[in-house]
Amino acid sequence: MRANLRIKARTVVVIDHEGTHKGEMDITDARTLANEAGLDLVEVSPKANPPVCKILDYGKFQYMQTKQARQAQASQTRVETKGVRLGLRTDKHDLEFKKKQTEKFLAKGNKVKAEIIMRGREKAYQDLARKNLQAFLDMIEVPFKKEEEIKRFPGGFNTIIAPE
Repeated sequence: MRANLRIKARTVVVIDHEGTHKGEMDITDARTLANEAGLDLVEVSPKANPPVCKILDYGKFQYMQTKQARQAQASQTRVETKGVRLGLRTDKHDLEFKKKQTEKFLAKGNKVKAEIIMRGREKAYQDLARKNLQAFLDMIEVPFKKEEEIKRFPGGFNTIIAPE
């Protein structure tokens, strides 16, 4: 954002500090108009032809812009990806516990990455691991959608689910 002497255009469209449209004028006339008001000439729309400039307090303008940017960032909702790890031989009780955790994560609006980890000779039973992960997903009672299908990775299988 350019202001005062940094504005390169020869002619600009000027809007004064009260919001009235002053029209197209030479840059030197616009600067003197801003100086008489005791304010700055700020280029608001540099890509317009000719550029649009406003007469305003530049420091206050910058402060308001950073304040609006901070408010916009604070109001954004951040979706976290939580992880649930299962083993090929995970017991039914443990599966119930992990199911409750997954449902809690989905209810809060978080995505869940469900993984089934395979070690050693377990890697020979890939079809069983895929079935176990699908069975775990079928156990979940909270409505969800699959963002990624069940896919193989070096340590086993995983999938990502999100709340509907």
